[in-house]
Amino acid sequence: MRIEQLIRLIRENDFNGALISPGTNLYYLTGLYPNEVGERITLLVINADGGYHLLAPSLYESTIQDFPVTFWRDGENPYEKLAWILAEFELSSGRILIEDTMRADWLMNIMKLGNRNFEFYPLSLLMRKLRMRKEPKEIRLMEVAAKVADRVFEELLGSDLLGMREKELALKIEMFSRELSDGISFKPIVASGENGADPHHAPGDRRLRKGDMVILDYGAKWKGYCSDITRTVALGRPDEKLVEIYEIVREAQERAYKAVRAGIKAKDVDATARGTIGKAGYGKYFTHRTGHGLGLDVHEDPYIGPDGEVVLENGMAFTVEPGIYVPGLGGVRIEDDVAVIDGRGKRLTRANRELVVL
Repeated sequence: MRIEQLIRLIRENDFNGALISPGTNLYYLTGLYPNEVGERITLLVINADGGYHLLAPSLYESTIQDFPVTFWRDGENPYEKLAWILAEFELSSGRILIEDTMRADWLMNIMKLGNRNFEFYPLSLLMRKLRMRKEPKEIRLMEVAAKVADRVFEELLGSDLLGMREKELALKIEMFSRELSDGISFKPIVASGENGADPHHAPGDRRLRKGDMVILDYGAKWKGYCSDITRTVALGRPDEKLVEIYEIVREAQERAYKAVRAGIKAKDVDATARGTIGKAGYGKYFTHRTGHGLGLDVHEDPYIGPDGEVVLENGMAFTVEPGIYVPGLGGVRIEDDVAVIDGRGKRLTRANRELVVL
């Protein structure tokens, strides 16, 4: 079990235990994903001796089964039950890992529990070691999510986009994605014309018009695993400068993809993309890292940037997404999901990367 792998790491790194709130780490370790817990504390307690126990609201009695759990009801003080679990596990002090995204009020209430002297550390210190290298079944799920992203792009190419508002197109992308998958990885980005100079533009009321270059950045989920793709299309013949930029970005993305292999550092992939764009004279317009890890979260380790010291290994999955963004003109980004398989990079997303003029 994955939870046993974490317990081994807890012992090896001289931690006393961990407190894990709902999210992708809890799902990765247990398969449990309680929906919308809100303000009701839900916590997996683990100790270095191998014990683990879940504290959860009674709302989930029908969905959390065959797992060691203590339920609490509205009107009860859940922290009294948490104190009991901690006492049973002999966790009264020491080095404790906590979920990076735990609610602040939960943590503050834990800190107020009597007779305890914990040193808190982020859970990501250890979880990244488990999650960064995907198992073959995880890669297969990501491939399904990637195929959905490709299929959505095909659907978009068959749509009449001219005159549509950015936010209308974003909704269309979301609807296509939800029809074909378990949901979206993140809110779609649609950036048209001059808005393309903003890498994370929030879709607005601007209507797509002839001559626009349009950045489409979106992703789907399958069984919890994410895809993340970006394609840039033209509505009619765009400005020649943007056509030039497109070809530079396409070359940078292709070279960076071909650079992916086991044994090199993440920053070497970034340097390949950055070097290609810099040589073409657009270095200052490439304003973000080349990529980020991908899995249960749409952004996770390893990060493919100038400071990426992680050595790539089989099973690692990440995006390769160089871009150029020129204020007042627009931008271009091309992004694929890539996994290291048998020592080499393998594209999971395969949609057309040539400039499409609609």
